[in-house]
Amino acid sequence: MKKIMLLVLFAAICIAGCSDNNTVPQSEIVKVAVPGSVSTDKARYAPNEVVTFIIDRTIPVSSKVRYRHLSTIVADEPVSGKTWTWTAPATDFTGYLVEVYNAAAGKEQIIATTGVDVSSDWTRFPRYGFLSEYNAKTTAEINTVIDNLNKYHINGLQYYDWLYDHHKPLAGTPADPAASWSDLIGRTNTRATTEAYLAAAKSRNMASMWYDLCYGALTNAAADGVQESWYLFKNSNHTTKDAHQLNAPFRSSIYLVDPNNQAWIDYFSDRVAEVYEAYDFDGFHIDQLGNRGTLYDYTGATVNLPTGFEKFIQKMVTDFPQKRNAFNAVSGYGQANIAVAGVDFLYNEIWGEMSSYANLKTLIDQNHTYNSALNSVYAAYMNYDLGKNKGTFNTPGVLFTDAVMFAVGASHLELGEHILNNEYFPNSNLQPDNTLKAALIRYYDFLVSYENILRDGGEFNTVDLSSTAGTVSAAAWPPVTGKIISLAKKVGTQQVIHLFNFVNAQHLQWRDLNGTQTEPRLQQNVTLQIKVTQSVKKVWAATPDKEGKMYEELAFSVDDGSVTVTVPALKYWTMLVME
Repeated sequence: MKKIMLLVLFAAICIAGCSDNNTVPQSEIVKVAVPGSVSTDKARYAPNEVVTFIIDRTIPVSSKVRYRHLSTIVADEPVSGKTWTWTAPATDFTGYLVEVYNAAAGKEQIIATTGVDVSSDWTRFPRYGFLSEYNAKTTAEINTVIDNLNKYHINGLQYYDWLYDHHKPLAGTPADPAASWSDLIGRTNTRATTEAYLAAAKSRNMASMWYDLCYGALTNAAADGVQESWYLFKNSNHTTKDAHQLNAPFRSSIYLVDPNNQAWIDYFSDRVAEVYEAYDFDGFHIDQLGNRGTLYDYTGATVNLPTGFEKFIQKMVTDFPQKRNAFNAVSGYGQANIAVAGVDFLYNEIWGEMSSYANLKTLIDQNHTYNSALNSVYAAYMNYDLGKNKGTFNTPGVLFTDAVMFAVGASHLELGEHILNNEYFPNSNLQPDNTLKAALIRYYDFLVSYENILRDGGEFNTVDLSSTAGTVSAAAWPPVTGKIISLAKKVGTQQVIHLFNFVNAQHLQWRDLNGTQTEPRLQQNVTLQIKVTQSVKKVWAATPDKEGKMYEELAFSVDDGSVTVTVPALKYWTMLVME
């Protein structure tokens, strides 16, 4: 089997305002033919918490493990056996790259890598997953799901359709929760499975968020105390309720209540209290149905739904201050109000009106305008039309979308018992192949390792960048086909440049509806020229793609205000950093 060998040379340079202390001994870095897999016992860690690592193979004698924060080596220690521990540093909200390697015969062989997120609060860097089935399950089945999500460092879970009735989410009473109940489509949910998932998630430092609409009521709502005067209507004389119409096997349509109505908000807050009394959820994932057009309350007045969303969230924050809240801004609807109401991160379900890769950055820019302190999660369903039948995800479509989402600073709600391709989360028509499964682990390792560049402040900017190779050209964001596309961001003293390989892309639509996005041709030894206005002391690159390395320091030269550097490998996405 062919091994990929990359020679990294660090030459002494001298530029204005910078000494020539960049000289580093030459070394060869070799990747093993079949990379190992190293995982952690939890999805995130508190400062000073002990991290346990598990590797899937016997590693050579004299191997070492290196803990790196961005370009700084925090620790470099001998390692042996298949498990070991490390005490996380005291600095909060910090990501680390962990590299297991062997340096026999002067050649550094990378055996396996992973990421570690040291964060006391999961919502600072939310990596959101989901659950969608709560029927009777064995302990082994539940642990398999949670253990798999832990490989991707998923630190929060949305319990989709866990509820009983939308207006009365708890089945039974707080003192005696029901052992089982039917969800909206008639599937059986169980208390035992719910409690087992809650316990398994907590053991991995994953938060659990129960799911419901902020304004849903079923046909039996009147018997449970929901008043006719609380509903939303399509006409001013309150004869036609607004509803999300559902046919069999759903046991009811969902009728919409005015979230501005204080009586409804108070009523529902009592129902939320019942949920928290019965189950150890960490928070509430609140949903809506998007822009419903002109609606009226019972008195005939037109209704402003976003102000109702804001009031609803504020009630949840006030009544349950120890719990977390997320609220779905469907196609961005209501986000200006949602973002300032007290949610713990921003959540966008994205549809066709924002279907391009460029739109993914536009949306993050909008979210930062509304609340720059909060990070974003995108619910975005891949290969939507392909998934109308059983099949396999198109790996290039998924990886290009994740690359752009992660680079702009969002995470992707996609991982649960399966990978999402539809807004009805139990739908598992599409399955990932082994290539995609392995790639997504690397991508989530990357998201964690470099969270302080990807999701921890900074400002997008513009750099003057060109490719000196005649065979491929580069252009600045937004994406176009036929080129390497650069997206620049200044983070502290670091100039970050994300490089995307759209040279032979089939299209520029993140949804990749029919699974037609093409695998990019590997670009090797791409020489770039970048104009700079400050001294550059170090240049390094990192990529989640297996064709390159998670971290690699690069030789560079400076001439007449331009840095020239050669990027060893660009498959989907490589991040270049100048310090």
